[in-house]
Amino acid sequence: MGGFANEPFVDFKKHDNQQAMRAALEAVASQLGREYSLIIGGERVKTVDKIRSLNPAKPSQIVGLHQKAGAEHAEKVMSAALRAFEFWSRASTAERVSLLLNAADLIRQRKFEFMAWLVYEVGKNWAEADADVGETIDFLEFYAREAVRLSQATTPIQYPGERNELLYIPLGVGAVIPPWNFPFAIMAGMTAAAIVTGNTVILKPSSDAPTIAARFVEVLEEAGMPEGVVNFCPGSGAAFGNAIVEHPKTRFIAFTGSKSVGLEIHERAARTQPGQIWIKRTILEMGGKDSILVCEDADLDAAIDGVTASAFGFSGQKCSACSRAIVEAPIYDVLVERLRERAAQLTVGDPATNPSMGPVINKAALESMQRYIEIGKREGKLIAGGKAPVTAEGGYFLEPTIFAEIAPGAVLAQEEIFGPVLALIKVDSFTEGLRVANNTEYGLTGAVYTASRERIDVARHEFHVGNLYFNRKCTGRWWAHTRSADSI
Repeated sequence: MGGFANEPFVDFKKHDNQQAMRAALEAVASQLGREYSLIIGGERVKTVDKIRSLNPAKPSQIVGLHQKAGAEHAEKVMSAALRAFEFWSRASTAERVSLLLNAADLIRQRKFEFMAWLVYEVGKNWAEADADVGETIDFLEFYAREAVRLSQATTPIQYPGERNELLYIPLGVGAVIPPWNFPFAIMAGMTAAAIVTGNTVILKPSSDAPTIAARFVEVLEEAGMPEGVVNFCPGSGAAFGNAIVEHPKTRFIAFTGSKSVGLEIHERAARTQPGQIWIKRTILEMGGKDSILVCEDADLDAAIDGVTASAFGFSGQKCSACSRAIVEAPIYDVLVERLRERAAQLTVGDPATNPSMGPVINKAALESMQRYIEIGKREGKLIAGGKAPVTAEGGYFLEPTIFAEIAPGAVLAQEEIFGPVLALIKVDSFTEGLRVANNTEYGLTGAVYTASRERIDVARHEFHVGNLYFNRKCTGRWWAHTRSADSI
C-alpha cells in the first residue's frame, strides 16, 4: 500500500467519458425501482411500511423501494451488531484495511455507475456526481492508511525497566446517520472510519437517499465484509433513529444534517439509560451559513467565478455553500451586476442532461426556499432568479436566485436556506467585512478574495471557520488537504 493520493476527476470534455456516462445512465435507468431489504446481521428483512426514494427531477420515477425500520427493529439490529463486534473488534488491522481498499477498488472500477445513481437519486449533475464518488474513494483510501498509522502508535517515553504500550481500541456499536446531499461520500466516510477501527455500525441513511447507501453496503459485502459489521436500516428518525440513539448499548453516534436534528440527537444521547455503563460520544456536523468576503483589491474575475460556483453548485445544497457574499463598497455595484449576468447564463434542468443546476431534493425543500425568497423580497432587492420553473415531469427546480441590499442581521443573512439563494451584503471596510462574516451561529467554511498579504494574515486568525480559503471558492475541498472542483 503506497502513499495516499486523491482520486482524479473525470474530464467530461473527452468524448469517451461523455459516452461512458451516458451508457451508465442508461444502464442504471434499467435498475430503477428495485426493492431493497433491511440487512440485519446479514439477514434480509422485509417490512410492511416502505420508503420510496424518488428522482427529484421526475418525482413520479421511483429510484429505489426500501423497507422502513421501526423502533421494533432496534433490539434485533443492536444484538446483531454486538455479536459482530465480538469478532470484528479482534480482527487484525490488515483485515480491516483490506476491506476498505477492496471496496475502493470496486467503486473505482464502477465510477460511472455510481455517478449515475447520484444523478437519479439526488439530482447531481455529472461533475458534482463525480466529485461525490471521488471523495468516497478518497475516504476509503485515506482512512485505511490512517488505521495503519494508528496501529503503529507508540508511547512518547519508555519508563526505564518497563515495557510501555499504547493501543487504540474500538468502542463498540455506532449509529451512522448521514445526510442526503453527499449520500455516497459522507455516508461511506463515516461508516468506513468506524469499521476500519474495529467498530460495528448501524447505518440509517437519509430517506431521501437510501439507494446509494444500499449499493455501498452491497460493495462492502462483495469486498469481504463479514455479516453484522454494517447493518443497513433506513427508517424514520422519530421512530428507528431515536430508538438507536437512546439504546443503552449504542456507544457513539455520527451524524451530519440539520442543526435542529443534531441538537436533538446530542440531547437524547446525553441522557443515561438503564443499563448504560458509558457516556455516549456524538460526532455532529450541523450545517452552515457560509460567507465569501470580496475585498476591493480582489481579482474580480476569480471572485465572480468562486462566488457563482460556491453559491449554485448542486443548487446550493451543500453545508459549505456560499449563501452570503460580503463585498466592500467600492466594488459592490460592479460585482452585483456581474453576478446577475453570470446567474443568467446558468442552465437549470434534468441532471441526466448535465445542466449547470439540477433540482432541489424534494417538494418540502422547494417550498421552504420559496418562503425565504418571499422574505428576501421584503428585506432586499431581488436581482436574479426567484422562480421555480415548471416541467412536464413536475421536478423540483429553482432558478439561481440573488438578493442585493441585504442587511447583515436580516433573516436571509442569518438562517440556513440550503438552496440556490445568495444574499449580497455591502460593507465599508475589510474590518467590517470580517465582523459580518463572524456574525452567524455557524462556522463551517469561508473564503476571502484579496491581493493583500496583510489581510490574508489577519483573516487567518480572525475569520472563525473550520475551513478557510483564500482566493478560491468555499466549496470543493480535496480530502486530506483541500479539494477544488468547479462544476459551474
